Amino acid sequence: MDSSQTGSSARIRPWVGWVVFLVVVAGVFGVGVMAASVMERRQEARITRLVTPVADMEPDPAVWGRNYPREYDRFQMTKQSDTRTEFGGADPRDYLAETPANVVLFAGYPFSKDYKQARGHANTVTDVLATGRINEKSPGTCWTCKSADVPRLIARLGAETFYKTPFLALKDSVRFAIGCLDCHDPKTMALRISRPALVEALARRGIDVVHVSHQEMRSLVCAQCHVEYYFRGEGKYATFPWDRGTGADSIELYYEAEKFSDWQHAVSKTPMLKMQHPDYEVYLAGVHAFRNVACADCHMPYRTEGGEKFTDHYIQSPLLNVANSCVVCHRWSEAEIRGRVEAIQAKVGELRRRAESDIARAHFDIAACMQAGATDEDLDDPRKAVRAAQMRWDYVAASNGMGFHAPQECMRMLGTAADMAQEARVECARVLARCGYSGAVSYPDFSSKEKAQAVIKLFADGNPPRLLAGR
Repeated sequence: MDSSQTGSSARIRPWVGWVVFLVVVAGVFGVGVMAASVMERRQEARITRLVTPVADMEPDPAVWGRNYPREYDRFQMTKQSDTRTEFGGADPRDYLAETPANVVLFAGYPFSKDYKQARGHANTVTDVLATGRINEKSPGTCWTCKSADVPRLIARLGAETFYKTPFLALKDSVRFAIGCLDCHDPKTMALRISRPALVEALARRGIDVVHVSHQEMRSLVCAQCHVEYYFRGEGKYATFPWDRGTGADSIELYYEAEKFSDWQHAVSKTPMLKMQHPDYEVYLAGVHAFRNVACADCHMPYRTEGGEKFTDHYIQSPLLNVANSCVVCHRWSEAEIRGRVEAIQAKVGELRRRAESDIARAHFDIAACMQAGATDEDLDDPRKAVRAAQMRWDYVAASNGMGFHAPQECMRMLGTAADMAQEARVECARVLARCGYSGAVSYPDFSSKEKAQAVIKLFADGNPPRLLAGR
């Protein structure tokens, strides 16, 4: 290279350097301006949320909605009652009409009269007042998971008084359905537990809710209500049976130690357990809990509007919002995800139907033994077996999601339930033989809701149909 070329190159380099420097400065400045604009807009959004103070016990979600309009508008959508999925949704389907065996399984208990799919959170007060399961003997405990007025009533009356006050006596004090106050601190908007039963259950297991993570709280606020619970003692104190663990086997051990039963079965005279809706317990047994995926991640996924990210308060089945829920983690098409979920649910549903059919017939088998002259001592083992079987069946059946929250555990429970029901039936056959009867049991027709209700009414009235041919 000659000297003229070398000199030219030397003269160009400083000029190029300055150009590059200025371009970089301009780029950094532009990015900074953009970032500042975004931050300013987000800050403005936060500031506008603080326009209306929220009182400590404000139950009206509309008041909260003045500060959080996006969340409020989405929550209002839970009033809809036509969002049906294959096995769930907010459509108030009649479980007794769909599965008449349920009438037999709950014979002598209010669930044999009225049992429907729950609608969205904004309908809780309307629906509990309309259900056929409430009567003049129902305690105030039945309001616990139905209204944002409950924290105020518990604070005013105390938990013990609130629980034992008759349900109907509190009716005029309840106006608003489940809402913002149930899950949020009105001052900080942080997630918080507003129901004492959950705090007490965790404390008995050595867990202080003050120290749990925000991600855990995104499930625990749901666990205030979506759990198995019972009314303890004469005061009907809401209690979670978690002292020995949250699995079905542990819950059964708890109830056996407490010698607790929800009711006596009208057909078999068995002391029975009714699972409520152990969604949180089933969730804990599944892979999503293992991977620290919270209830809200699937049922209240994040949304973005106008550059603002917020939690979707339209609480619904993830199958109705696959793009924002499942697809965030599972990189398949929406159709494939929905198909995989429903295939799992269908398998659980098949096992559930088999179990409930066997359990229903086991109740009639025990009744047949009574008609043959069997004593309570003769029927102790069959009754224990059918109680344990139905409790496990109901652990799955009463949960939302048709077993999807923990498919393996739910299938184990249903398989065990079917085995226990068959054990009860085999033992009943032995009892009948000892009583001198070798014929078949004549099962009544319970193929429809109406037929099943007519049958169990005969048992409740003390005029049961004859189940033994020729006797």
